[in-house]
Parts: sequence; C-alpha cells; structure tokens
Amino acid sequence: MRMLALALLFAAAPAFAQSNVPQAELAWKQLPDPAREAEARALMEELRCLVCQGQSIADSDAEMAGDMRALVRERIAAGEDAGTVRAWLIERYGDYVSYDPPISSASAPLWIAPLVLLLVGAVIAARSFRRRRG
Repeated sequence: MRMLALALLFAAAPAFAQSNVPQAELAWKQLPDPAREAEARALMEELRCLVCQGQSIADSDAEMAGDMRALVRERIAAGEDAGTVRAWLIERYGDYVSYDPPISSASAPLWIAPLVLLLVGAVIAARSFRRRRG
C-alpha cells in the first residue's frame, strides 16, 4: 500500500510543477504590427529557453519562455530594436540565453577548444602518416 501511494505521488509530481499564475498577455498573442511581430519572432528564435535548454523561447511551452516572449514583444512594441532587447536579456540572464554567445573570457575556451583539438588531430595524423612511409 505504501509503495502504491509513493508511486502515485511521483506520478503526480509534474502536475504540481506548474504554477497557477496566468501567463503574460503577450506570451501567446502576436503584436498588431506585422513588421514588429516579425522582428520579435526572429529574436525569439535566437534566444534559448532557460528551462528547456534545447528549445528557443519561440518553441517552448515553459512558463519562463512565455514570460521571456512577453518581455521581447513588449520591448519591441515600445520601439526598441532587437539588438538592444537581446543585449538586455543577455545582461539579465547571462550569455547562455543566446544561441550565439559573444566571445568573452568565460566563453573563449569554448570557441578555442575545437580549433586546438583539430590542430592536435592534424599533428597526430601527420606523424602517423610519416611513420608508415618510413
């Protein structure tokens, strides 16, 4: 009986993960100006959902992504350009929110490591070919 109760508790856990707070109005509602909505939508495709991590905020159903979509639409509707909104979100949430993070001291190893590994692989391959010839 205890095992059944424990199993039901774990099965119901995802239902308790959602809050009862209603989503922001612009989380799912498009802007009336098609040009502004297209600008907002393009920016939303470039921003990573901090909860899902594998989806953009445009594709995610997470509450956090909805809040971020609303923020993007509100700021674009207020006249800010996408670059300013993107910079503000990166400042607020960190470089990880962007699918194309800028090079900084924290992210430089992530940009440089593939090049170093490629160079090491080329050196190892060159030495291996020389040994086979000789």
